[in-house]
Amino acid sequence: MKKYVLGLLIIALTYACNTKQETAQQIIDKAIAKAGGERYKNAEISFDFRKGIYKSERRGGDFKLERIMTDSTGTQYRDVVDNNGFTRFSKDTVVKLSDSMETVYANSVNSVHYFVQLPFGLNDDAVNKKLIGKDTINNKEYYEIKITFDVEGGGEDHEDVYMYWVNTQNYHVDYLAYSFEVNEGGLRFRKAYNPRTIEGIRFVDYENYKTDDLSTPLSELDDLYEARQLELLSKIENKNIEVKLLD
Repeated sequence: MKKYVLGLLIIALTYACNTKQETAQQIIDKAIAKAGGERYKNAEISFDFRKGIYKSERRGGDFKLERIMTDSTGTQYRDVVDNNGFTRFSKDTVVKLSDSMETVYANSVNSVHYFVQLPFGLNDDAVNKKLIGKDTINNKEYYEIKITFDVEGGGEDHEDVYMYWVNTQNYHVDYLAYSFEVNEGGLRFRKAYNPRTIEGIRFVDYENYKTDDLSTPLSELDDLYEARQLELLSKIENKNIEVKLLD
């Protein structure tokens, strides 16, 4: 009998070791690998979003993010964010802007590219990850991972807080939520849809929801979504996506 009990204990301990909970870092690593992995680091990605044409180019540690837009007067501008900072061009001429406006435009360009290429970027040095636990949305199990940013290297929006719901089976980021401080602050919840893979990189569009109760914890927005208590604010649709993998 003692040998039988001892055997059960050994089996239980072995099972516990083999089912050790993954860390937030391990989960994010798998999510990035599933979405495109190393392909992100050396690629040109272009797409249309609303009234802008966007293009990113990454070669190892070098990057360039672009947006081309035409204003109400018919003047076309090209905004560029790269390792050296932000520059606005009108044709081939550099447009001089105040520091505050450069920050506004740079954040705008960076934000669009950031969401399109998620979850790439979640391993940046300024990103802090914390596994909150597991939750269920529409009968599917998800890891809940909280993301915060260091002041140094975290950009102008370093006070923003994110929550990612990563599918425990396929490691896709199906939902995300975030709080932001600009323009009096707010909360957003996004559901990914229309997944497609181009040159090995996965892209999605989003249904973009909001709540006016800014005291709502990010971790509870998925419950409000399931209860249909969030307002659909917009759809985030990225069109004409093209990818060129670089050597």
